[in-house]
Amino acid sequence: MVCRFESSQIKAADSTQLREIFLKYASSVDKDERLMTAADFAQKFLGIVPEEGGNVTTTSLITGAADQTKDGKISFAEFQAFETALRLPDALYVLAFQLFDVDCNGAIDLKEFKDVLSKTTMHELVPFDANCPLVKTYFGPDGSRKLDYAAFSQLIQEVKSEYLRQAFLHFDTKKNGTISALDLAEILKAFRKGAMSEFVEEHLVTVGGGHASHTVTYSYYKAFNGMLDKLPLLEHIFSLACRDSSAKEVTKEELLASSRQFSQVTPLEIDILFELCNLNEQTGRVHRDDLRKLMPRLPPSRLSASAGEAQASQDPYEYKEISVGMQVLESVYRFMLGGIAGAMGATAVYPIDLVKTRMQNQRSTGMVGELMYKNSIDCFLKVIRNEGPLGLYRGLLPQLVGVAPEKAIKLTVNDLMRGKMTRKDGSIPFWGEMLSGGCGGGCQVMFTNPLEIVKIRLQVQGEVKDGRRVGAAKIIRELGFRGLYKGASACFMRDIPFSAIYFPTYAHMKSYLGGDEPKKVHFMIAGFIAGVPAAGLLTPADVIKTRLQVKAREGQRTYNGLFDCMRKIYADEGGRAFWKGAGARICRSSPQFAVTLFTYEFLQSVFDVDFGRAKKPSHNKASPLPPLQHSDFVGGLQHANTTFAGVERHFGLVLPRFAPRTEAQQQQAR
Repeated sequence: MVCRFESSQIKAADSTQLREIFLKYASSVDKDERLMTAADFAQKFLGIVPEEGGNVTTTSLITGAADQTKDGKISFAEFQAFETALRLPDALYVLAFQLFDVDCNGAIDLKEFKDVLSKTTMHELVPFDANCPLVKTYFGPDGSRKLDYAAFSQLIQEVKSEYLRQAFLHFDTKKNGTISALDLAEILKAFRKGAMSEFVEEHLVTVGGGHASHTVTYSYYKAFNGMLDKLPLLEHIFSLACRDSSAKEVTKEELLASSRQFSQVTPLEIDILFELCNLNEQTGRVHRDDLRKLMPRLPPSRLSASAGEAQASQDPYEYKEISVGMQVLESVYRFMLGGIAGAMGATAVYPIDLVKTRMQNQRSTGMVGELMYKNSIDCFLKVIRNEGPLGLYRGLLPQLVGVAPEKAIKLTVNDLMRGKMTRKDGSIPFWGEMLSGGCGGGCQVMFTNPLEIVKIRLQVQGEVKDGRRVGAAKIIRELGFRGLYKGASACFMRDIPFSAIYFPTYAHMKSYLGGDEPKKVHFMIAGFIAGVPAAGLLTPADVIKTRLQVKAREGQRTYNGLFDCMRKIYADEGGRAFWKGAGARICRSSPQFAVTLFTYEFLQSVFDVDFGRAKKPSHNKASPLPPLQHSDFVGGLQHANTTFAGVERHFGLVLPRFAPRTEAQQQQAR
């Protein structure tokens, strides 16, 4: 994986600390000066080359990147210079230049260029033709020109493409412009091993040439290599496509549309990407996890115990089953967070809720006297004038008592069901999102209905002048257990569709606004927007529930059940009566749920507890690993292994890790 370097972001190592590290590994002494040998540097310090069975040529080449005198030993001054070089913005090119500058004169001639290339694993498979037009253009027709750092940086960028072209021609034995899928696998395993994940490497023959044929044309060969080089860019394009469609997976057409602004990405490269991503399941879509399967992993390095633990902590996690006791604790935790969030949301918009209830209960006909309120604003002002500001909070106490279990149940059941509906790739079907939300809404009714009927009866008491007002306890005694569930059918009719609409809308809006990493403000906006259709469309059910639960006063209509209420409202007041208080309901529900969900997600992020679910590192081989470290990698040295890996991946210069194959083995491979 290529690592980006910015000198402003990489702190230089302390000289004293750097010397301590150097002395720890320097085993040679010359004229009272401690020196690092090639084995000390490449095997013991970097850990790139195995201490047993390591390739001597590889050890020498890697050491040459720091050994400026090319005497096979590294002094402290050279070690310090190496650390400084790794902090440069162009460290990748600097390291490659130092590898090729064998005589350390600040320039690279044709002999040095050919000598280093001949020691790579690529040369074992396909000897590089140094008489090609590319080499002659840079070094001159007679090869006498020397390249400085700038010229070499341009050449090394083009060498990989030239070497891949020569490899294709080498395996095109029939000279018909094609090679076999087996040849493709052989070339890429030798040339591009650092650029491939284990998943890609395992399926090279399967996908080579496409599903219809295992004959690989040069265009397919070039596109496959181009796709490997552009994986980070393709992941960025994927993120853009997801944001445009507010989905976690995209079709080929959506990915192509997002790639229009990046002319370097070709349709054939995207075709190959989809072939790889859909090998196991032909969905016609790409999920982010599919892309992660293609990302290359860094070469292994020996880690200290503490560094190994640090690496494991950064790996992607997979959730595991937890004990029943921990599940109970997790439920209590979510219940508490849901209760706090619900109380804050309910209190913030309670005055609007009171106005909404009074407007819905106002009968156009069949009642004594004139209409008490002209509209919601008139209702709001009259409550303040007649009952005082505290009148706007009449019935708040039972609301707060019930809101904790209500919101906790709704949020917990929704989270639980979404977990059950989640596919292996992490996506949730839309019907699963609606079912999860509906289950949450249905389960809350056992707490919603009693608190709703008590709250509503308290909210309308202020309308009766000089009337006898009773408290919540008195209302509960009058209603009895069965009476507390009066209007439950209407409550189901309202709450199940409401949650089925609200939660999927909220999830998709949050993803659309913030992508994979939404901010707190995105929670708030998504919660507000999702409440508009959910609250507005379910107003008729809320009107029916209110009429069924309010105690009818003298001269007012009474209702005997859900359908009787619907029939009488329509007959007496017309269809418009079902939409009474719709504006107030939207103005209440949208901010309430925005505040509730914002608070819920905020509390989850502040009090982050996983209850043991996320302690197991994922063993998905496709997931890219963080840069490998050990305790002696400080300053620029912390990027040493990553930079060597970058030379291989970016320039295709795969250095031999073990003893080269014998001539017989090479012939057998060919």
